Amino acid sequence: MDEEFRIVWAEPLTDFCQRVFEKMGIPTRDAFTTAEVLVLADLRGIDSHGVARLRRYYTGLKNGVMMPRPEMKIVHETPISALLDGGAALGQVAGKRGMEIAIEKALKNGAGFVAVRNSNHYGIAGYYSLMALKHDLIGISLTNSDAYVVPTFGREVMLGTNPISVTVPAMGERPFVLDMSTAVATLGKLEVYSRMAKKLPLGWATDEKGWSCDDPTRVIANIRSKAGGGILPLGGEGEEFGGHKGYGLDVLVDILCGVLSGSGYLNLLYPKTPAGKPLPSLVAHFFGALRVDYFRPVDEFKRDMDDLIRRLKNSAKAEGQKRIYIHGEKEFELEEKYRKEGIPLYYKVYEDLKAIGEEVGVTFNL
Repeated sequence: MDEEFRIVWAEPLTDFCQRVFEKMGIPTRDAFTTAEVLVLADLRGIDSHGVARLRRYYTGLKNGVMMPRPEMKIVHETPISALLDGGAALGQVAGKRGMEIAIEKALKNGAGFVAVRNSNHYGIAGYYSLMALKHDLIGISLTNSDAYVVPTFGREVMLGTNPISVTVPAMGERPFVLDMSTAVATLGKLEVYSRMAKKLPLGWATDEKGWSCDDPTRVIANIRSKAGGGILPLGGEGEEFGGHKGYGLDVLVDILCGVLSGSGYLNLLYPKTPAGKPLPSLVAHFFGALRVDYFRPVDEFKRDMDDLIRRLKNSAKAEGQKRIYIHGEKEFELEEKYRKEGIPLYYKVYEDLKAIGEEVGVTFNL
């Protein structure tokens, strides 16, 4: 392992994050949920959304824009739908409750859809869609996010990296787990490149004038100062490689999350007072769960999912390639590896966790 990385184990890392959240006034159950989501991201190789984000939540709680004990309430409800007000909760807390409601409705009525307003950043989208697999349901998880993405042919950040996650159960094969940003990359990924002093691949982001830029530090600084430029939609620059399609998916997530719930959307998220003080983020989510047996017998469906997966995996490989992957497969394998061998944390992330522990009085012994 590279000397710039420190090996930590999932359980003590989760425990440390949980204790930090508890010190910030979060109830034990909610603190564990939030810690679990962060560590799962690192276990599945999504380090942009892992414990490197702990300071983000710590700061939000300190500044009073994230509520440790939120008053979440269902605003409107039908047998298959609900609108949940998150009460400015940590996104992991509001998100898990929203997905639980969607699952409950699906199990009872065949389908459940929940829009969550007035929430916060909820971590990896896949955590919530994965919850549906325990019940042999198809799971859906979407969230909008802060404006880091420029629309196709634009140079002003207007959209979030707005992820989409869909999970589908299988029988003998691993489930299909789509967990993707609708942008070329997330801001967290750019931060990883910046921390490691690596150049971005051209086509990931643009500079102030809207031209491709390979300097992650410059792109991040421009995004934060609203100087122009930002991350590109999935497909990259212009329309030649489908950037307009990623742009459309990005907008769709904002519609289902922000507009449908009556929360924030586009660059209305993360508002500030005239003096520049942060206000509640108005981040919103959308969750769905579907019962397969409302369409056909579950075992028949899962058998055919196995066949679909095997047909893809066994199809002809490109020259020089040994394997075709199914969405989620790499992440499942990496999670198994990291649970056995430990999670590699970049040393700057490791040191920041240690600093947070010292600030709140939680022993850091990872």
